[in-house]
Amino acid sequence: MQFHLNGFKPGNYQVPDAARKPNPIPPIQDLPSEVDVLIIGTGPAGLTMARQMSEFADIKTCIVDMAPGPLLFGRADGISCRTIEIMEAFNSSEMVVKETYHLMQNTFWEPDAANPKNIKRTHKIADARAGLSEFTHGIVNQARLHELLLDGMSNSITNLRPHYSRELVDMQIDESLTLDLNAHPITATFKRTDDAVADLVETVNARFVVGSDGGRSRVRKSLGITLEGDTANKAWGVMDILLNTDFPDIRVKSFIQSKDHGAVMTIPREGGYLIRFYVEMDQMHQGTRASDIKVTEQDLIAKAQKIFHPYILDVKEVAWWSIYSVGQRLADRFDNRPAGSSDDIIPRVFVSGDACHTHSPKGGWGLNTSLPDTFNLGWKIAAVLQGKSEPKLLDTYSTERRKVARQLIDADRELSKLVATRPSAGGASDEAKVDTAKIEAFMKRQSGFVSGTSIEYFPSYICTGQENQHLATGYKIGQRFHSAEATRVADGRSQHLGHLVKADGRWRVFLFGGAQNPIDTTSAAYQFIDFLANSISSPVLKYTPKGLDIDAVIDTYAVFQQRDLSMHDLHGYLWPTKGKYGLRDYEKVFHGQDGNDVYDLRGIDRSSGCVVIVRPDQHIASILPVTSHAEVSKFFEVFMIGQT
Repeated sequence: MQFHLNGFKPGNYQVPDAARKPNPIPPIQDLPSEVDVLIIGTGPAGLTMARQMSEFADIKTCIVDMAPGPLLFGRADGISCRTIEIMEAFNSSEMVVKETYHLMQNTFWEPDAANPKNIKRTHKIADARAGLSEFTHGIVNQARLHELLLDGMSNSITNLRPHYSRELVDMQIDESLTLDLNAHPITATFKRTDDAVADLVETVNARFVVGSDGGRSRVRKSLGITLEGDTANKAWGVMDILLNTDFPDIRVKSFIQSKDHGAVMTIPREGGYLIRFYVEMDQMHQGTRASDIKVTEQDLIAKAQKIFHPYILDVKEVAWWSIYSVGQRLADRFDNRPAGSSDDIIPRVFVSGDACHTHSPKGGWGLNTSLPDTFNLGWKIAAVLQGKSEPKLLDTYSTERRKVARQLIDADRELSKLVATRPSAGGASDEAKVDTAKIEAFMKRQSGFVSGTSIEYFPSYICTGQENQHLATGYKIGQRFHSAEATRVADGRSQHLGHLVKADGRWRVFLFGGAQNPIDTTSAAYQFIDFLANSISSPVLKYTPKGLDIDAVIDTYAVFQQRDLSMHDLHGYLWPTKGKYGLRDYEKVFHGQDGNDVYDLRGIDRSSGCVVIVRPDQHIASILPVTSHAEVSKFFEVFMIGQT
């Protein structure tokens, strides 16, 4: 898709440039006085949390922000493979894939040895993230991703919409009520910031609060949570521009190092014309903020033009620009519980995204780490509020996501050193040189982390069964369920198995059958299905409330090696009756594909098969033998609540 030809215009890219207009600022409505979940901040983390909560009609959610309306432009632009997988869970990946600019190559430029005042390409390589997912790393305006999440919220069963122009001025927690899940122990006070009713105060009582309100988070400060780590000592300018140039790699991601003027990183943007420039600035004095640096977009352009010599940069329009500083800081805790709290203390307030981890934007990790923060948290809060899971499930958010944030901080610190001139732009050339070979090696080594596909949670009661990893070596316990295609038995359609795991709070059980025919009632696969369908110990029967569909809590799918199966010969649990009329669901059984077989792709034991339990956030919770009926029951018993 091509757009922005005659100037940058934010909004829905499905609307032609000439007709596209930003969404109008929504009308202001009163805040509710009492909610189950209060979300503060409408960045990627806040909107992802709200998008999940919008799926649950029995959970009352409110999301607020200081801004007068939705984001229009700027900020993050990189959309990782894993983020698009999450958007698929919200049924929005098709639009993301269609509109993003796919990064397929990287180039590296250094001073020309024959004429050091000029830059010269040293090499061009394929992007290291290729092949890690069915999706490709892409570039799109963060505001467009926000818009897709907002549309999903608005069109959900709850018709959830943000409340803008609200500034959090105070938050109090009544500690005497935190162990009572039915209580609303948190009182949040907001001040209206719109011109119509400035300074009007509103109060919201909540059962849970999620602070996704950025690097200067008031939620974090109200909890006394500190950010630990390095303060910024380097500034970079960032700008999205429309330009004409004779630089040959303008539509390829490029790392450019000059002899005397510092470095630039360029990223081609969506639409075919827009380009993002990261321009290296000078060292910052201790205590200086990026906002204190007195430069203009023209200063950034002038410096970039020097770095690109002998190539011409004729900038026609600056769509957005800013100055940011590089600093890596991590919150000492991700919820309101004091350090060292016992397991019986229920966390009631959480921080996510930039509110608990800050870093530079060059690695593209901000949005792509913030969004999975609340994708991890949302289903857990929903399960506790709905009485499906024990409150201790909430403890796992901080444990799992703080580990990821620590990895992010370490990786960003390393990358920031690699792409920044040392000790400062304009220093001696032997000290100022950026080693592009080391950048290339870093990107290859960190490709799984950069893409989000290798994020792995520690072993716990919701990441267990490591002793059975050999049964499916390509499904790493703790990592996301790596999708692969299979053929649906009922109609022969090819289906990505990972796309079956939607963000609806349900657990998934994938049965990969062994060598025995699943029609044979003595086969391990048939016996496992019969156990789920009929056993008094079945977690499906134990945790599904009476009157709901059989897959309302635990959704089961089967993949078999046999190709000549008929749905009507299989156990009835695999094509269950559902809904108002008891209609049959024919979309739960698959077999492998020639030349692209999931058993081969994911290292599944063909003789015995296996059972893969997948969490609502698409991460693999456990791998078990098909014969391990009792172990499947024990897995869910640890944290789920039986339904009557």
